Amino acid sequence: MKQFTYTIQDNVGIHARPAGMLAKAAKALDSAVTVEKADGKSAAATKLMAVMGLGVKCGDTVTVKVEGGDEAANAAALEAFFKENL
Repeated sequence: MKQFTYTIQDNVGIHARPAGMLAKAAKALDSAVTVEKADGKSAAATKLMAVMGLGVKCGDTVTVKVEGGDEAANAAALEAFFKENL
């Protein structure tokens, strides 16, 4: 398992548009991707409503866990996605 932490920079947090983009990006990977908040709540990144249900706001730090497949490459791709979009 690979993981990284990221502090959300988007002023609105993870709302519908970026959550949809994240779900689409995660579905394209051959790994299981989980987004976890500091309070312990987590959701599969491929589940749009579950990710939105986490209520991630600007300034919140999330941990992204990548399991299976090419973990190193997929984690790097997701980290780049977070930096560009969130």
